[in-house]
Amino acid sequence: MKLTPPAATRFYPWRGYRCAFEVQTCSAEGEAEQTPLLLIHPIGVGLSRHFWDRFCQSWFESGQLNPLYLPDLLGCGESALPHVAYTPEDWADQLQHFLRTVVQRPVIVVVQGALLPVAIALIQLKPSLNSTHLIQGLILAGPPAWKVMTQATPLWQQKLSWNLFDSPLGNAFYRYARRREFLRSFSTKQLFARAEAVDTEWLNELVAGAEDPESRHAVFSFLAGFWRKNYEQAIAQLTPPTLVVLGDTASSISRSGQAETPEQRMADYLKRLPQAQGIQLAGRNVLPYESTAEFIEAIAPFVDNVSRRDGGG
Repeated sequence: MKLTPPAATRFYPWRGYRCAFEVQTCSAEGEAEQTPLLLIHPIGVGLSRHFWDRFCQSWFESGQLNPLYLPDLLGCGESALPHVAYTPEDWADQLQHFLRTVVQRPVIVVVQGALLPVAIALIQLKPSLNSTHLIQGLILAGPPAWKVMTQATPLWQQKLSWNLFDSPLGNAFYRYARRREFLRSFSTKQLFARAEAVDTEWLNELVAGAEDPESRHAVFSFLAGFWRKNYEQAIAQLTPPTLVVLGDTASSISRSGQAETPEQRMADYLKRLPQAQGIQLAGRNVLPYESTAEFIEAIAPFVDNVSRRDGGG
């Protein structure tokens, strides 16, 4: 089973900006009864909703019916690229508006890596539609090290980092970082378990996504650490059923999380999340791309259970 072509880029307004998204579906009976997935892409050089392209194709080929909603966060992909410092709360507000005005149905949120704070902020906004919570389930794909999620970066340090990045020096760094050679090296060292998995498709996507230098502002907002807070209490208050999926060689870019094993990371999350289960897979930090089939096999039962409970919204 394959997704229905073409999945054209569509747009919606938010705060006066033009925001891009696409919807992936399949032509199969019963699709309308399935809870959609909201796929939150990571932030990084050249990254956008296209991070999920390989996952989307394999999702329907595996026989799953749930529609897939793929927004480009502001500052990424085909969404507007304003010169501002972005926070998780900004992106969460954008996604809440997207859910209310475009999706208009309960969803299961699938969030990649360190965009977990955006999912947390989205749930904290308590979005509702006709008194029904819009977040029915939460899937964490390679969440950050626990220490990274619980050690705040001082606001003065975040602002200092942003001012450094938001300078001619930062502009020059971005032009260097979007080179294919740098992207291959960084991906091999920090993201993938196997060097051969850093393929042409991955690199072409990043190079194309970073072509517009205005895409640097979202990346620099992330690197400046505007998302770095202590989320321990917020995580303990997440009410949706949650699935944590970690790679068996998961690592951390941050020094504070480098000594943590994947087993320790999983235990920390499962101990704090109110309704959680966990699965480890072969792979490192970008499981939906590097270990696509295994990732889908791991999350499909969880998605099916939530869909049955939700009744398709």
